[in-house]
Amino acid sequence: MNQSFDYIEMKVPSKPEYVGVVRLTLSGIASRMGYSYEDIEDLKIATSEAITNAVHHAYNQDEGGEIVIGFGLFSDHLQIMVSDNGKSFDINQMKEDLGPYSSSTNIYEMNEGGLGLYLIDTLMDDVKINNDAGVSVFMKKYLQRERVGSDEESIATNQAE
Repeated sequence: MNQSFDYIEMKVPSKPEYVGVVRLTLSGIASRMGYSYEDIEDLKIATSEAITNAVHHAYNQDEGGEIVIGFGLFSDHLQIMVSDNGKSFDINQMKEDLGPYSSSTNIYEMNEGGLGLYLIDTLMDDVKINNDAGVSVFMKKYLQRERVGSDEESIATNQAE
C-alpha cells in the first residue's frame, strides 16, 4: 500500500548561519501538520544536530559545498533527510569511538561528538544513516494525535478510582 505524501526540498550552503533558516522552515511544516510544541522542538533539535554535523565534518572550510534537506510529509509522520556530498565516514568505527550510550548515560561522560548522535537517536522515532556517497541522515517522527485520546482516557480512569 503506497501512502501519498508531499515532498519539500531545500538546499543551503554548508555554513552554520543557515541552520536557523532550516529550523524556521521545519517549524512551519511541523506546525501545519499538527505536531505539538514539544515535538516541534524535538524535530528542530534533531535536525539542527544533523545539519551541524554536516557543516563541521562534510567539507573542508575552503571547499564550500551544500546540504540538502528533504521533508516527506505523510499523514501520520514526518520524514526528514539531511544529506551532503562531502567525505564519508565509517559509521561502525564512529559508534565504537563514541562508546555505548543509553538513557542512563551521563551526558558529561560522553565522548565529544557523541551528544549530537545521542540527541538525534533519542528525539526521533526512527533514524537511519547512509554513508555511501557523502552522508545522509534519515529521521522519522510520528504524529501523536491518536495517543492523545488514549492518554485522556487513562487520566480520566485514574481520577475516577
